[in-house]
Amino acid sequence: MKYKRVLLKLSGESLMGEMQYGIDPKVLIQYAADVKKVVDAGVEVAIVIGGGNIFRGVQGVAGGLVERAQGDYMGMLATVINSMALQGALEKIGIKTRLLTAIHMEQIAEPFIRRRAIRHLEKGRVVIFGAGTGNPYFTTDSAAALRSVEIDANLVLKGTRVDGIYSADPEKDPSATRFDQISFEEVYERGLNVMDMTAITLCQENKMPIVVFDMNKEGNFLRVCQGEDVGTTVC
Repeated sequence: MKYKRVLLKLSGESLMGEMQYGIDPKVLIQYAADVKKVVDAGVEVAIVIGGGNIFRGVQGVAGGLVERAQGDYMGMLATVINSMALQGALEKIGIKTRLLTAIHMEQIAEPFIRRRAIRHLEKGRVVIFGAGTGNPYFTTDSAAALRSVEIDANLVLKGTRVDGIYSADPEKDPSATRFDQISFEEVYERGLNVMDMTAITLCQENKMPIVVFDMNKEGNFLRVCQGEDVGTTVC
Protein backbone atom coordinates (compact mmCIF):
# COMPACT_ATOMS: atom_id res chain seq x y z
CA MET A 1 0.00 0.00 0.00
CA LYS A 2 1.25 3.47 -0.86
CA TYR A 3 -0.22 5.19 2.19
CA LYS A 4 -0.05 4.30 5.87
CA ARG A 5 -2.74 6.62 7.25
CA VAL A 6 -5.53 8.37 5.35
CA LEU A 7 -8.52 10.53 6.16
CA LEU A 8 -11.66 9.83 4.11
CA LYS A 9 -14.16 12.67 3.75
CA LEU A 10 -17.69 11.62 2.80
CA SER A 11 -20.57 13.97 2.08
CA GLY A 12 -23.87 13.44 3.79
CA GLU A 13 -25.60 13.62 0.40
CA SER A 14 -23.63 10.60 -0.81
CA LEU A 15 -25.37 8.48 1.85
CA MET A 16 -28.77 9.20 0.26
CA GLY A 17 -28.06 7.06 -2.78
CA GLU A 18 -31.17 7.19 -4.96
CA MET A 19 -33.27 8.48 -2.09
CA GLN A 20 -34.35 12.08 -1.61
CA TYR A 21 -33.52 12.17 2.09
CA GLY A 22 -31.88 10.16 4.85
CA ILE A 23 -29.57 7.13 4.58
CA ASP A 24 -29.70 4.47 1.87
CA PRO A 25 -28.72 1.13 3.51
CA LYS A 26 -27.24 -0.15 0.23
CA VAL A 27 -24.82 2.79 0.04
CA LEU A 28 -23.86 2.37 3.69
CA ILE A 29 -23.14 -1.34 3.19
CA GLN A 30 -20.99 -0.64 0.11
CA TYR A 31 -19.00 2.07 1.88
CA ALA A 32 -18.40 -0.19 4.87
CA ALA A 33 -17.21 -3.02 2.60
CA ASP A 34 -14.81 -0.69 0.78
CA VAL A 35 -13.40 0.61 4.06
CA LYS A 36 -12.91 -3.00 5.26
CA LYS A 37 -10.80 -3.81 2.19
CA VAL A 38 -8.50 -0.88 2.95
CA VAL A 39 -8.24 -1.69 6.66
CA ASP A 40 -7.53 -5.36 5.89
CA ALA A 41 -4.69 -4.19 3.63
CA GLY A 42 -3.05 -2.50 6.62
CA VAL A 43 -4.00 1.15 6.12
CA GLU A 44 -5.07 3.25 9.11
CA VAL A 45 -8.37 4.95 8.27
CA ALA A 46 -10.06 8.01 9.77
CA ILE A 47 -13.40 9.28 8.46
CA VAL A 48 -15.30 12.57 8.51
CA ILE A 49 -18.92 12.59 7.29
CA GLY A 50 -21.12 15.56 6.44
CA GLY A 51 -24.77 15.88 7.45
CA GLY A 52 -26.39 17.35 4.35
CA ASN A 53 -28.68 14.35 3.88
CA ILE A 54 -30.38 15.28 7.16
CA PHE A 55 -29.86 18.99 7.80
CA ARG A 56 -27.70 21.88 6.58
CA GLY A 57 -27.27 25.01 8.66
CA VAL A 58 -27.39 27.31 5.63
CA GLN A 59 -30.70 25.74 4.55
CA GLY A 60 -32.19 26.41 7.97
CA VAL A 61 -31.08 30.03 7.74
CA ALA A 62 -32.39 30.45 4.19
CA GLY A 63 -35.75 29.03 5.21
CA GLY A 64 -36.00 31.41 8.15
CA LEU A 65 -35.98 28.55 10.64
CA VAL A 66 -32.96 29.49 12.76
CA GLU A 67 -30.03 31.88 12.86
CA ARG A 68 -26.71 30.69 11.43
CA ALA A 69 -24.91 29.49 14.56
CA GLN A 70 -27.94 27.50 15.75
CA GLY A 71 -28.37 26.00 12.29
CA ASP A 72 -24.72 24.95 12.18
CA TYR A 73 -25.03 23.20 15.54
CA MET A 74 -28.05 21.32 14.22
CA GLY A 75 -25.94 20.29 11.21
CA MET A 76 -23.22 19.02 13.55
CA LEU A 77 -25.73 16.76 15.26
CA ALA A 78 -26.77 15.45 11.85
CA THR A 79 -23.16 14.41 11.19
CA VAL A 80 -23.20 12.41 14.43
CA ILE A 81 -26.28 10.48 13.24
CA ASN A 82 -24.46 9.61 10.00
CA SER A 83 -21.31 8.72 11.92
CA MET A 84 -23.23 6.35 14.19
CA ALA A 85 -24.86 4.72 11.17
CA LEU A 86 -21.49 4.12 9.51
CA GLN A 87 -20.01 2.90 12.78
CA GLY A 88 -22.81 0.34 13.05
CA ALA A 89 -22.30 -0.83 9.46
CA LEU A 90 -18.55 -1.23 9.99
CA GLU A 91 -18.85 -3.11 13.26
CA LYS A 92 -21.44 -5.42 11.73
CA ILE A 93 -18.76 -6.72 9.34
CA GLY A 94 -16.10 -7.05 12.03
CA ILE A 95 -14.26 -3.72 11.87
CA LYS A 96 -13.35 -2.20 15.23
CA THR A 97 -14.24 1.48 15.40
CA ARG A 98 -14.20 4.50 17.64
CA LEU A 99 -16.48 7.51 17.28
CA LEU A 100 -14.96 10.77 18.53
CA THR A 101 -17.00 13.95 18.57
CA ALA A 102 -16.05 17.61 18.83
CA ILE A 103 -19.14 18.19 21.00
CA HIS A 104 -19.19 16.20 24.21
CA MET A 105 -21.87 13.48 24.25
CA GLU A 106 -20.34 10.81 26.44
CA GLN A 107 -23.27 8.38 26.24
CA ILE A 108 -22.62 7.70 22.54
CA ALA A 109 -19.07 8.83 21.71
CA GLU A 110 -15.67 9.72 23.08
CA PRO A 111 -14.65 13.39 23.13
CA PHE A 112 -12.06 14.28 20.51
CA ILE A 113 -8.56 14.08 21.98
CA ARG A 114 -5.77 14.14 19.44
CA ARG A 115 -3.43 11.65 21.12
CA ARG A 116 -6.29 9.25 21.82
CA ALA A 117 -7.38 9.39 18.18
CA ILE A 118 -3.86 8.58 17.00
CA ARG A 119 -3.59 5.72 19.48
CA HIS A 120 -6.85 4.21 18.19
CA LEU A 121 -5.50 4.39 14.63
CA GLU A 122 -2.26 2.71 15.67
CA LYS A 123 -4.32 -0.14 17.14
CA GLY A 124 -6.03 -0.68 13.80
CA ARG A 125 -9.37 0.88 14.68
CA VAL A 126 -11.31 3.00 12.20
CA VAL A 127 -11.74 6.42 13.80
CA ILE A 128 -14.84 8.40 12.86
CA PHE A 129 -14.84 12.11 13.66
CA GLY A 130 -18.31 13.52 14.28
CA ALA A 131 -19.75 17.00 14.91
CA GLY A 132 -17.37 18.79 12.55
CA THR A 133 -14.93 21.09 14.32
CA GLY A 134 -17.43 21.77 17.11
CA ASN A 135 -17.69 25.39 15.98
CA PRO A 136 -20.34 27.13 13.85
CA TYR A 137 -19.36 28.73 10.53
CA PHE A 138 -16.96 25.88 9.72
CA THR A 139 -17.89 23.10 7.30
CA THR A 140 -17.12 19.40 7.54
CA ASP A 141 -14.60 20.01 4.72
CA SER A 142 -12.72 22.22 7.16
CA ALA A 143 -13.10 19.56 9.84
CA ALA A 144 -11.59 16.96 7.48
CA ALA A 145 -8.64 19.23 6.66
CA LEU A 146 -8.07 20.03 10.34
CA ARG A 147 -8.29 16.44 11.56
CA SER A 148 -6.03 15.17 8.77
CA VAL A 149 -3.31 17.57 9.88
CA GLU A 150 -3.84 16.78 13.56
CA ILE A 151 -3.50 13.01 13.10
CA ASP A 152 -0.62 13.39 10.61
CA ALA A 153 -2.42 11.63 7.77
CA ASN A 154 -0.68 11.12 4.43
CA LEU A 155 -3.53 12.72 2.50
CA VAL A 156 -7.22 13.64 2.46
CA LEU A 157 -9.45 11.49 0.24
CA LYS A 158 -12.71 13.20 -0.72
CA GLY A 159 -15.18 10.55 -1.81
CA THR A 160 -17.87 12.02 -4.07
CA ARG A 161 -20.27 10.90 -6.80
CA VAL A 162 -18.03 12.24 -9.60
CA ASP A 163 -14.70 10.79 -10.73
CA GLY A 164 -12.52 13.82 -10.07
CA ILE A 165 -12.24 17.58 -10.45
CA TYR A 166 -13.58 19.15 -13.64
CA SER A 167 -13.19 22.58 -15.22
CA ALA A 168 -16.97 22.98 -14.72
CA ASP A 169 -19.82 20.97 -13.24
CA PRO A 170 -19.88 17.82 -15.46
CA GLU A 171 -23.54 17.23 -14.58
CA LYS A 172 -24.45 20.61 -16.09
CA ASP A 173 -21.73 21.20 -18.71
CA PRO A 174 -20.97 18.21 -21.00
CA SER A 175 -17.87 20.01 -22.35
CA ALA A 176 -16.22 20.07 -18.92
CA THR A 177 -12.76 18.48 -18.83
CA ARG A 178 -11.32 16.44 -15.97
CA PHE A 179 -7.95 17.14 -14.35
CA ASP A 180 -5.64 14.28 -13.40
CA GLN A 181 -3.61 16.60 -11.20
CA ILE A 182 -3.98 20.25 -10.27
CA SER A 183 -2.18 22.66 -7.95
CA PHE A 184 -3.72 24.49 -5.01
CA GLU A 185 -2.94 27.75 -6.80
CA GLU A 186 -4.93 26.71 -9.86
CA VAL A 187 -7.86 25.68 -7.69
CA TYR A 188 -7.89 29.23 -6.30
CA GLU A 189 -7.48 30.87 -9.70
CA ARG A 190 -10.24 28.85 -11.36
CA GLY A 191 -12.56 29.07 -8.37
CA LEU A 192 -13.12 25.31 -8.46
CA ASN A 193 -15.54 23.85 -5.96
CA VAL A 194 -13.22 21.17 -4.54
CA MET A 195 -13.62 21.95 -0.85
CA ASP A 196 -14.34 25.25 0.84
CA MET A 197 -11.51 27.78 0.80
CA THR A 198 -10.75 27.39 4.51
CA ALA A 199 -10.13 23.67 4.00
CA ILE A 200 -8.08 24.24 0.84
CA THR A 201 -5.91 26.84 2.56
CA LEU A 202 -5.32 24.62 5.58
CA CYS A 203 -4.27 21.71 3.37
CA GLN A 204 -2.02 23.92 1.25
CA GLU A 205 -0.27 25.47 4.25
CA ASN A 206 0.39 22.03 5.75
CA LYS A 207 1.34 20.36 2.44
CA MET A 208 -1.59 17.94 2.76
CA PRO A 209 -2.52 16.47 -0.67
CA ILE A 210 -6.18 15.99 -1.56
CA VAL A 211 -7.53 13.28 -3.87
CA VAL A 212 -11.09 13.68 -5.18
CA PHE A 213 -12.55 10.41 -6.48
CA ASP A 214 -15.78 8.52 -7.11
CA MET A 215 -16.56 6.69 -3.87
CA ASN A 216 -19.66 5.08 -5.37
CA LYS A 217 -17.57 2.88 -7.66
CA GLU A 218 -16.79 -0.24 -5.69
CA GLY A 219 -13.08 -0.74 -5.01
CA ASN A 220 -12.00 2.84 -5.81
CA PHE A 221 -11.06 3.58 -2.21
CA LEU A 222 -8.64 0.64 -2.19
CA ARG A 223 -7.20 1.60 -5.58
CA VAL A 224 -6.45 5.13 -4.39
CA CYS A 225 -4.68 3.78 -1.30
CA GLN A 226 -2.62 1.49 -3.54
CA GLY A 227 -1.40 4.54 -5.43
CA GLU A 228 -3.34 4.01 -8.65
CA ASP A 229 -4.31 7.04 -10.75
CA VAL A 230 -7.89 7.31 -9.60
CA GLY A 231 -9.62 10.69 -9.48
CA THR A 232 -7.83 14.04 -9.29
CA THR A 233 -4.92 14.93 -7.03
CA VAL A 234 -4.54 18.44 -5.61
CA CYS A 235 -0.98 19.03 -4.47
